[in-house]
Amino acid sequence: MFFKSSKINEFRLWGLLLTMGGMAVMIVGLAGIVFDWGRAGKVIAAIFMVLGMIVMLGSVAVYFWAGMLSTSAVSLECPECGRRTKMLGKTDRCMFCKTKLTFDPAYAPNEDDSADRPSSTTSTTPPTT
Repeated sequence: MFFKSSKINEFRLWGLLLTMGGMAVMIVGLAGIVFDWGRAGKVIAAIFMVLGMIVMLGSVAVYFWAGMLSTSAVSLECPECGRRTKMLGKTDRCMFCKTKLTFDPAYAPNEDDSADRPSSTTSTTPPTT
């Protein structure tokens, strides 16, 4: 994981970045109309508006995908902070305290593995519901 956060939060972050990027592309394209560049400015504005809308639709797709993943994620209580969090795959991080979580003991880090780890690393058992 790139940003040391839960997988669902990373997908949401990429959706937010695409939203902001799409709006920025549309605003940049608006310069063709605001600064009165004539016919070429209107063409530039139209091109950038279409590109911005495509990026915004990509953002909608990422948010939709994160929502669908969230519905199938296992919900569990974080042993470190005690809050309910969702876990995707065999390993993930708590959404709140960033503690590494895993169901598989093979993926649980050793005690001497101190690199890239918060105050504690916890292996959890699946919920029995």
